[in-house]
Amino acid sequence: MRLGVFGGTFDPIHFGHLITAEQCREQAELDRVWFVPAARPPHKQKYDITPFDKRAEMIRLAIAGNPAFAVLELEKDRPGPSFTADTLSELRRQHPNDELFLIVGSDCLPDLPTWHEPQRVLAQATLLVGARPGWPVWPPEKLRAALGMPADATLNEQIVTLPLIDISSRDLRQRFSDGHSGRYLVPHAVLAYIADKGLYRK
Repeated sequence: MRLGVFGGTFDPIHFGHLITAEQCREQAELDRVWFVPAARPPHKQKYDITPFDKRAEMIRLAIAGNPAFAVLELEKDRPGPSFTADTLSELRRQHPNDELFLIVGSDCLPDLPTWHEPQRVLAQATLLVGARPGWPVWPPEKLRAALGMPADATLNEQIVTLPLIDISSRDLRQRFSDGHSGRYLVPHAVLAYIADKGLYRK
């Protein structure tokens, strides 16, 4: 099995996430794409984030009807920060015969060297990199250099072509806080859930 791992805060999930996941599934010929919401994102520990259960439920609502997509609550009860290297290790333990692909946006590449044990991340999964507006995809030699890898080191990476749709969860939270519409930016079921639970209000 070829398994896509799509981690993130998903606060909230939006059509940009879904387009990325589907294009990665198709272009990398993935059998499944797993959405893995972070319980305690290490880069967002100073910020308030929506409770894990609500973010996971929004993902379930967004992906309903797509049999190739699923939510993994792997990080929900794990203590400490939600490190990608540890998540991949656990998935490899549970699925030793399957191939893992880590889905990331090109905006994540500059931060990758600051991740917890980034070379362990790359050793466990192929990177599927989708371009984000304003963030050119780094060539392999630039990523190797940033990670301190030898120039001839193997770097398992595949570039995925995406429509350059500039939607971000941060902007959506601000829109909802200001009382603006999120229609056509997030799935209708997610919009209804946000309204019902009063999420992102001032």
